[in-house]
Amino acid sequence: MRLSPLNQRRWRNFTANRRAYWSLIVFSILFGLSLFAEFIANDRPLLVSFRGEIKAPIFNFYPETAFGGDFRTEAVYRDPEVACLIRTGGAELCMDDPEDAMAQAAEGFVDGIPIEPGWMLWPLIPYSYTTINDIGGVAPSAPDSRHWLGTDDTARDVLARVIYGFRLSVFFAIVVTVLTSVIGITAGAVQGYFGGWIDLGFQRVIELWGATPSLYIIIIVAAMFQMNFWLLVFLMTLFGWTALVGVVRAEFLRARNFEYVRAARALGVSNAVIMFRHVLPNAMVATLTMLPFIVTGTIGSLAALDFLGFGLPSSAPSLGELTLQAKQNLQAPWLGFTAFFAFAIMLSLLVFIFEGVRDAFDPRKTFQ
Repeated sequence: MRLSPLNQRRWRNFTANRRAYWSLIVFSILFGLSLFAEFIANDRPLLVSFRGEIKAPIFNFYPETAFGGDFRTEAVYRDPEVACLIRTGGAELCMDDPEDAMAQAAEGFVDGIPIEPGWMLWPLIPYSYTTINDIGGVAPSAPDSRHWLGTDDTARDVLARVIYGFRLSVFFAIVVTVLTSVIGITAGAVQGYFGGWIDLGFQRVIELWGATPSLYIIIIVAAMFQMNFWLLVFLMTLFGWTALVGVVRAEFLRARNFEYVRAARALGVSNAVIMFRHVLPNAMVATLTMLPFIVTGTIGSLAALDFLGFGLPSSAPSLGELTLQAKQNLQAPWLGFTAFFAFAIMLSLLVFIFEGVRDAFDPRKTFQ
């Protein structure tokens, strides 16, 4: 699809800002990889070959009995006995001596019976964010060849939790930002365009709403209900939509008496079309200037709530919970460094990207 001349100029302005352009590339790569976190960090194999049949545990549920075991619960693929059953085609010797059975399977037979050895294709990081690892020592453990960023105080792999936590934080910020922007822009547009008693009434409501102690409300709700992702999105949107009202209202108050707006009214164009097709594009620069603060503030708020224990459940891959662990385990500095660099890189890239987007939409900026 060919871009319009206006959008082509905006894209040239954006790419001219090399910091924003390269930040977009780096962030897209990181976020794109995190979208496939289950294929990068998982405690279930991507593929399993068992008796010549290919299975995909990452997509499907397979009980241990499917591999010749005794239990109907999901197979624990990191268990030595389950690994032996898969590699030996379900040999009974695995229940007594898994190491001997796998050694025989490597030679193509078990107890003198020829077999087709099975195999498992593991992700790059064979641990999920909930996997409790046997580290053979005290948790948290320092980085090593198995756990590149070490483990936390419950022996979960830190790198796996950072990958999943990065995706969760960005997705949470995107959802909250979109919802708050839609509500805030609409409210600001209505106030600024119509003015009068509508504007005054809305302003009094916003003043009262802005004075509400949102943190206390979230704490009360967390005490009454089990906090989850969508409930937290609702609460953050409920108290965050006022952020854009002021700037959008000011732009509409300024533009509502311009000649092109009066001409559109005289031609019978509806108020909704005038507001969102003709006036809103002129308010986009001021709106986009505020978006970096909303996005980074949302990520920071999520981390703060998780740090305080009023955010997502402790089992969720939260970067705020990782920060709390760093505070509680000062003898494990890798936790603090990991949390710091994860937040610093993510927030810096987002701010640089939105700087470029703001400049691209600014009509005073031209491509050099």
